[in-house]
Amino acid sequence: MKGVVLCAGYAKRMWPLTLETPKPLLPVGEKPIVEYILERLRDIEEIKDVVISTNLRFEDKFKEWLTYLRFPKPIRLLIEETREEKKKLGSVGSLNFIINKAEIDEDSLVIGGDNLFDFDLRNLISFFKEKKKTCLLLYDMKDKDRVKKKYGVLELDNTGRIIEFQEKPEEPNSTLISTACYLFTRDDLRLIKRYLEEGNSPDQMGFFISWLKDRSRIYGLKFEGSWFDIGSFEEYDRAKEAYGKGLV
Repeated sequence: MKGVVLCAGYAKRMWPLTLETPKPLLPVGEKPIVEYILERLRDIEEIKDVVISTNLRFEDKFKEWLTYLRFPKPIRLLIEETREEKKKLGSVGSLNFIINKAEIDEDSLVIGGDNLFDFDLRNLISFFKEKKKTCLLLYDMKDKDRVKKKYGVLELDNTGRIIEFQEKPEEPNSTLISTACYLFTRDDLRLIKRYLEEGNSPDQMGFFISWLKDRSRIYGLKFEGSWFDIGSFEEYDRAKEAYGKGLV
């Protein structure tokens, strides 16, 4: 199984803070955001190595960080050929780039590089082994106003299968959202090429999930605990406060 961390965005909503520093390398507590993600991957026996993507603009920042990082599994850094927001590949496009560049043909745990959570990913691995299908890690925001126009919103049947997916809806049907943590089967990863060849959006992963659920069985695993989506100054401040006080 491959570990994949998507770090190739430009985080425009958090400029000027992220003009010179990629969002995954912003500090929270005593280390950058992406290191918390790697800690979650470190103890997963099934994951033998990790791929991290970035872009030409932040290539040197990631290379410098990696020279100081101590991690027990091989990490490969892949560089997308972009330097600005308007030319970015998007999350689906970025994953397609990684699959092709790293020649991935195996089940893969894919995580957005701005995700902070206290969930033990070994539970997601167990759920995946039970279902033998692509699985998403889900979080219940319990407040529709917090969900509107911000997140991918899902509905599940009584087996945990995803039966509805709305990408950043104005009127969400539920408060259950995707946390940008996906455990894809190798077969479903292969469908990304077809999805893009059909002219679908390369930008938001939710559009691919919505397309995929009609062609493959996908399941969602809900978790409770702490989760921070570092997409705004407010959320970044919340995360820094929580981690600084040892609440996570």
